[in-house]
Amino acid sequence: MPTGLLRDERQKTSTSLPQEAFVSLARTEAILHDGLDRVLSPRGLSLTQYNVLRILRGAGQEGLCRHEIAERLITRMPDVTRLLDRMEAAGLVSRVRSTEDRRLVNTTLTKAGRELVGDLDAEVAHVHKAQLGHLTDTELRTLIDLLDRARAAP
Repeated sequence: MPTGLLRDERQKTSTSLPQEAFVSLARTEAILHDGLDRVLSPRGLSLTQYNVLRILRGAGQEGLCRHEIAERLITRMPDVTRLLDRMEAAGLVSRVRSTEDRRLVNTTLTKAGRELVGDLDAEVAHVHKAQLGHLTDTELRTLIDLLDRARAAP
């Protein structure tokens, strides 16, 4: 949606500046998500599954338990176990129950999962550059700082 149309839409529906900011953030999130979805969908991945792959890659060989993955996800996911079940069935992750504490199940990337997330790095970077590359480093830092402040609100 062109910037002018979004501004007109906000002016018609917003009753306050915080509401206008919320609508603008929500619309921007949808546009950014759609761009990334165009890269992930052909690979059979959702944004949440891609996020899990990135989280587990960052965790290294030790992997993480379900609870730790859930805490690091970008969006709340009520049933991380089912998500991991689907990813395990697809051969992207592996889960191993601890011998010391049977309640603990550690999740790691499989070779296929590591390769897939690695293969996506350049494409995802290209999408991010296309979506946000027109902003200067200073503008991006300001945006990040403002969003951090918005998330810190009680």
